[in-house]
Amino acid sequence: MASDLKVTQNQHLQEIIKCGRDPAYFIKTYCYIQHPIRGKIKLETYNFQDDCVKAFEDHRLNIVLKSRQLGLSTICAAYALWMALFFKNKNILVIATKFATAQNFTKKVKYALESLPKWLILPNFEYNQKEVRFDNGSKITAIPTSEDAGRSEALSLLIVDEAAFIKNFEEIWTGLNSTISRGGRAIVLSTPNGAEGQYYHLWQQAEAKQSEFNCIKLPWQVHPEQNQEWFDRETRGMSRRQIAQELNCDFLSSGDTFFQADTLEKLKLKFIYGQIDQYDNDLTRWYKTDINKKYIIGADVARGDSTDYSAFYVLQAPDLKIMAEYKGKCRPDKFAVILAKIGKEYNNALIAIENNNIGYMTCSKLQELQYPRLFYESAKDNVFDYRPMKDNEVPGFVTSIKNRDKMLAKLEDVIRNEILIPTSDKLYKELLTFVWSGSRAESARGANDDLIMSLAIAIYVADMVFGSNHLKSANIASTLIKAMSLSRSPTALANVPKNMAVGYGRSVSNSQYENAISTHRWLLN
Repeated sequence: MASDLKVTQNQHLQEIIKCGRDPAYFIKTYCYIQHPIRGKIKLETYNFQDDCVKAFEDHRLNIVLKSRQLGLSTICAAYALWMALFFKNKNILVIATKFATAQNFTKKVKYALESLPKWLILPNFEYNQKEVRFDNGSKITAIPTSEDAGRSEALSLLIVDEAAFIKNFEEIWTGLNSTISRGGRAIVLSTPNGAEGQYYHLWQQAEAKQSEFNCIKLPWQVHPEQNQEWFDRETRGMSRRQIAQELNCDFLSSGDTFFQADTLEKLKLKFIYGQIDQYDNDLTRWYKTDINKKYIIGADVARGDSTDYSAFYVLQAPDLKIMAEYKGKCRPDKFAVILAKIGKEYNNALIAIENNNIGYMTCSKLQELQYPRLFYESAKDNVFDYRPMKDNEVPGFVTSIKNRDKMLAKLEDVIRNEILIPTSDKLYKELLTFVWSGSRAESARGANDDLIMSLAIAIYVADMVFGSNHLKSANIASTLIKAMSLSRSPTALANVPKNMAVGYGRSVSNSQYENAISTHRWLLN
């Protein structure tokens, strides 16, 4: 009897050693989960999950771009349990987007822990909604996001779940990064949420091998039980954005981008590297002046500090060919001098400046310089010959809520239909991060839209003054709503039947339709 007990103890000891050396073996041999239908079942891992666990061991820092329904959160919970169980004084922090998600993580850890054989469990552990503590000094804490999350702690392992959807993740990561820089490990995982934000930048750096992060990409096809039939069934009724986000690991199509992903992809092939000119390398020229052509300059004026850029585009009219681009930091008065010089080089180009706020200073300086062709906006008409100001006239272009949307609709239309061919990588970066925020299209947090707005002004005024007329006013409503519908979750389109949103494969209620229309009522009038 004693001999049998000794054998058993030896077997247990060998198993404990084996589990401690191999987390993948521990997880697939001894971890259980609570299945919603089948109840308590063993966590039978797939090859791609085993590969992830191996990567977690082989690399200190891992970033995972994943499809949903791959069980990665469960694998991470089991991996965290393994580390806390077999190593002393490990501080493991899990950050989730919501409290419920964090709480679910600790529940998974607790269930797996309580399902282990008694000889594998540490004698004592403490559990509450956000934390599991072990008597070996290790602990697993799961919390929702906050800017000071984990800032003061030295972490053994950091797990960030759905990192792309964490607000202010850039600020949070700054604090977290210092806590793991002392030798801690990190697993940052998420489905994509557009080509912007801290998670996207971390992934781009890792993919380009410009950081310590090992990148792991897991689209829906990695799961052996998910075939085309499964994909077709799952995507029925989903928008293009939802498919990109939930299943395809596609950054470009997943976000609330204003410009369509396929349009932006095509732009990559059209870049022309122009000549970098004077003014601190902020001016790029693609084509020289043709004395027989007319030109227009659309300009967006910044304060001249570290947070904003002044920008302008030189377009040939009426065909909207991009001749030159400027984006730099300078005072409004210096910006006027640059505009005047470039304008004169392009046959005294018509200069249209957004004169909201600080732009008025640039307009006034151009008047002082007696630039011969300024765009004037007045109550009666649009005048573009230089003359002294009158009480009812202001040089420049006033951007309002109403005409801003019209300008952007025109810009989206001429780019999508390749009437205007953007050739600038600077502009491309801005287009990627120009997103819907509620019912307003604007640059994402931490991004700029200076080139976008200066180009939109140039195109809008070109249509007004030179008769380019590439986008009829009757099409503006459908263009804007189409841009919104193709990049966001399903909404009714203005130009389709009320009972069906084309491209999404599911019905839209009359109330949804009316809400979509009322939001942009002014466009339809």
